[in-house]
Amino acid sequence: MKWVNHMLVTGAIVYAVTADPLLALYSVAGSVLPDRLEGRPPKNKKAYWKWRQNHRTWTHWTVPYLLIITVILLLRHLKIITPVFWPVMLIVLFFFTGALLHIVEDFLCGKVPLINYKKKIGIKLFTVDSWGEYFFSIMLTVLLLLYRGSEYFNK
Repeated sequence: MKWVNHMLVTGAIVYAVTADPLLALYSVAGSVLPDRLEGRPPKNKKAYWKWRQNHRTWTHWTVPYLLIITVILLLRHLKIITPVFWPVMLIVLFFFTGALLHIVEDFLCGKVPLINYKKKIGIKLFTVDSWGEYFFSIMLTVLLLLYRGSEYFNK
């Protein structure tokens, strides 16, 4: 997915689940982390294809992100993270949740190493930077915001 769609979809998902615009914003910031860790694709054609071979490898492996999220939640459960520090940890938690959602979103348009680092899996619902990607992203965002809106108005 293109970064704009990662940000849009991730923000909508987190907002639909939490109803908290700040948590959605933190996750939007984290939604580009896996690609940012890889750096920008080179302009040179030969260098681009070398970069492309390493695209969606260790930066798109779910395990490190899940581990960080699990440790934060475990430390909170064990009361090691005190209420004073919880707001800061919440930022970190949702930042990495955004990165994790990025990987799930890439799973929908290509292959990523979800569980096994050496084995990429995925489905191809649409091609990156296609009308299908933008349609999917916009429709999912609209549906999620309508869901959140209906929850708000039905209270």
